[in-house]
Amino acid sequence: MTVRELDAAGIHDPALRAAYTRCRVLNARHGRTYFLATRLLPVDRRPAVHALYGFARRADDIVDDLDSTATPGERARALLDLEDRLEAGLRGAPAAEPVIRALADTAGRYAIDHRLFTDFLRSMRSDLTVGGYASYEELGRYMHGSAAVIGLQMLPVLGTVVPREEAAPHAAALGVAFQLTNFLRDVGEDLDRGRLYLPAELLAAHGADRERFEWSRNTGVRDSRIREVVRAAAAHNRTVYRAALPGISLLAPVSRPCVRTAFVLYSGILDAIEADGYAVLHRRAVVPRRRRAAVALDGLVRAVAVRTVGRRRADAMAAARSAGPSRPREVGAPAPVREEAV
Repeated sequence: MTVRELDAAGIHDPALRAAYTRCRVLNARHGRTYFLATRLLPVDRRPAVHALYGFARRADDIVDDLDSTATPGERARALLDLEDRLEAGLRGAPAAEPVIRALADTAGRYAIDHRLFTDFLRSMRSDLTVGGYASYEELGRYMHGSAAVIGLQMLPVLGTVVPREEAAPHAAALGVAFQLTNFLRDVGEDLDRGRLYLPAELLAAHGADRERFEWSRNTGVRDSRIREVVRAAAAHNRTVYRAALPGISLLAPVSRPCVRTAFVLYSGILDAIEADGYAVLHRRAVVPRRRRAAVALDGLVRAVAVRTVGRRRADAMAAARSAGPSRPREVGAPAPVREEAV
């Protein structure tokens, strides 16, 4: 399948093909939900998504690899080095690192704004020194670089049926919604790294604080105040999903099944958290395999339907061109094929 994807995308240089393949491996290994949704895109668009994921994963590993003995200073220098090499790659310099080679190629193919990568790396660097946030407003500034820009990077690859700037706020909101869900799912693991992405104002509103979260994580004892914090955070997360939802219909029809599937699977993590009594400090909530399979199948059906309509439309247009000047349609003749919304 990798060969088919690369051929469809017009990627023929052997070194570049190897770079994209490396990014695909990272996506399949570490981003199960993301990778599953990506499989619903047309084959020619998948390599670009793998490249975007691969670079984000590379930066995330520098910051969060628990098996690494690197100090915060060493991690900061590694991020700066990564940024220097990315900037050189975006300017056209040869890149030795696969994820940079693939990302630079993708950015050029889809005219992705380079500032989106700069903003992303800025937020990654802040993770090395910032362990908490006072308010949702403060957290939002961090999430612009860590999440919103991911949605904006994806938008040129997915395509839109409206001017891109009209779809951009929804794409940014979806990136934020996904990351808020990750924060809730991974709150225990993040605490182990010295971070808490639930704002202090939210904790205080429910009579909790960071020390109580750490105590619960270390002792395994549940606390009703923590449960209410997580419940409120999940409710806030759902409002962001609602803000993002209208953006799916603004995407190119062939991309909608992919994004809809990711939307349903990620928001389904909130359902799993609720079903587990909001015990995120002690267990990692997951969407059941049967549910994942059902959502993926629905996405596949939608993807096939859109592509079938697209092929019929293309065939009809080709037939019309070969038939010469258009003639009035006879009474009772079938209407032209029209692209359906998904």
